Amino acid sequence: MAGGLSDEIRQFWDEDAAGYDNSPSHHPRRPNEQAAWGAALRRLLPDPRAHVLDVGAGTGFLSLLLAGQGYRITAVDLSPAMLTVLRGKAARLGLDVLTVEADAVSPPAGPFDAVIERHLLWTLPDPPAALAAWRRVAPAGRLVLVEGSWGTAAGIAGLQASARALVQRVRGAEAGHHGHYAEDVARALPHGNGISPAEVVRLVEASPWGRARLERLRDVEWAALDGRSLLDQLLGTSPRWAVTAGS
Repeated sequence: MAGGLSDEIRQFWDEDAAGYDNSPSHHPRRPNEQAAWGAALRRLLPDPRAHVLDVGAGTGFLSLLLAGQGYRITAVDLSPAMLTVLRGKAARLGLDVLTVEADAVSPPAGPFDAVIERHLLWTLPDPPAALAAWRRVAPAGRLVLVEGSWGTAAGIAGLQASARALVQRVRGAEAGHHGHYAEDVARALPHGNGISPAEVVRLVEASPWGRARLERLRDVEWAALDGRSLLDQLLGTSPRWAVTAGS
């Protein structure tokens, strides 16, 4: 990753860190949603005590959920401010999470039993290089890419997302981010407008990980809407899915 681009991306997420967890999609707090996420991750990952590398860990939603289930977690992020928030939450919860400040193509050596990410691929300038780097540090491990359909890659679901955003603005809810990437940064990202399941499968199968498996996370989607207002249920939620590969 070029230094200038890396610095701009790091600065964006550093500025985003303070308010990032205010979005329910970034950090679901309701017990039913956390339970659905926990069950999905247990299904997708090797059994607990496995050593998991969480790339693009941000403020630590996946890392903390997995550490609470008994996994050994190394959390990597480009943003030191994000990792500061993660460490604070881990300390309050009494959870042990090792944090490493690094970009996606420079993970710690491992070896790891699994590599996981959530909503990271769209912001990577070079996803194939990242996938290859992750395979090098988990040569006998499993890859779990947790993604959602949004932006131009979402199709009809994108129209629903626009409607949800309008409703949130009318309600006066906080935006999910403090702003948007600068135009030069957005142009440098091959998937800056979102990424489809088919595109992710192609990326994985062209990488050292080989054959990919695709799964829709309908339990997570259902939990996100359970107990919400009728309007929220009619507007739905972003499709959630996972692509896995490896052992």
